Amino acid sequence: MTDQSNMAPQIRIPASYMRGGTSKGVFFRLQDLPPAAQVPGPARDRLLLRVIGSPDPYGKHTDGMGGATSSTSKVVIIGKSERPGHDVDYLFGQVAIDKPFIDWSGNCGNLSSAVGPFAISAGLVDRERIPQQGTALVRIWQANIGKSIHAQVPINQGQVQETGDFELDGVTFPAAELVLEFLSPVDPDEALFPTGNLIDKLEVPGVGAFQATLISAGIPTVFLRAQDLGYSGTELQEAINGDTQALARFEAIRAQAALQMGLIERLEQAASRQHTPKFAFVAPPQDYTASSGKPIPANAIDLNVRALSMGKLHHAMMGTAAVAIGTAAAIPGTLVNQAAGGGERQTLTFGHPSGSLRVGAQVGQRDGAWIVERVIMSRSARVLMEGWVRIPE
Repeated sequence: MTDQSNMAPQIRIPASYMRGGTSKGVFFRLQDLPPAAQVPGPARDRLLLRVIGSPDPYGKHTDGMGGATSSTSKVVIIGKSERPGHDVDYLFGQVAIDKPFIDWSGNCGNLSSAVGPFAISAGLVDRERIPQQGTALVRIWQANIGKSIHAQVPINQGQVQETGDFELDGVTFPAAELVLEFLSPVDPDEALFPTGNLIDKLEVPGVGAFQATLISAGIPTVFLRAQDLGYSGTELQEAINGDTQALARFEAIRAQAALQMGLIERLEQAASRQHTPKFAFVAPPQDYTASSGKPIPANAIDLNVRALSMGKLHHAMMGTAAVAIGTAAAIPGTLVNQAAGGGERQTLTFGHPSGSLRVGAQVGQRDGAWIVERVIMSRSARVLMEGWVRIPE
């Protein structure tokens, strides 16, 4: 006898499939989700997992919209904001590939660049705030972490301008430049360095002891020196992601850092908090060849950074980690600042597996504690497909 529970019709939900920075994901208006999924909880997670195609023991996302990497297994929910001084509320979900799990603990800096364009096109920004020509300022409330982001979206004839000649390493084709401004990524009354130290000692049982900079700007991130891990800092994905022993070491270090940062209470909780903190290692500038074959000369960058996301080396750089990099580099004494040559700086260019990225940070001190006022970077975004996603009812 046929199992009638498997004969339910598919439902369809309005959605856009968008690239933002070096990531892509499925974007929804909050009002378009089924009522049960308009609020946090198991119903929302089940729906979005099915949209992406997770969990997938084959690791391919063949039966969903996901791309089977941390950069392409993402969901975004946007709603009109009732918060003063903001246009939209932005909620981000990092979808696990092989587990029935969505991590809502942090932001995606890359997809943040697609929020403004989506919000304008979806009618979530008041029309009087959108010029006929020029730039529209979209004021975003990042609901995961409770922070404000300003997106300067290029406008042509009253519509979002997506095409252009701005090149972003890690993205194949040029597009229009979009400027993101992360405002007070750490509140002045919050600890930029959760332990109170610019450099901490991480003792990781069975792995070793390491110096580390633990910072919470953009996204909680742990930085180590590449040389302390046996690396040069010029590695590409294939040098790391096929090495299961190295990945296990990195995860053990990340878990210990999460504990010292107060993000978890027990080490075993790190397994269910994969999105945060991020793990990265830094090195002074060196020549290398990016994954595209493009040569990156040492004199074109201030340092090299390699970062992991969801347990794998990222193909470029997470936008939120770039906020952490820019902030840490601006503060003399951190491992990131040391790798960049020390001293005070407001901007830097760092090398990553796909090329390089420039980021600016304004930091200062208040009552002896470091604060970060804003971090600025350029990205690009565009709609890849729009219409409806379909999932079994």
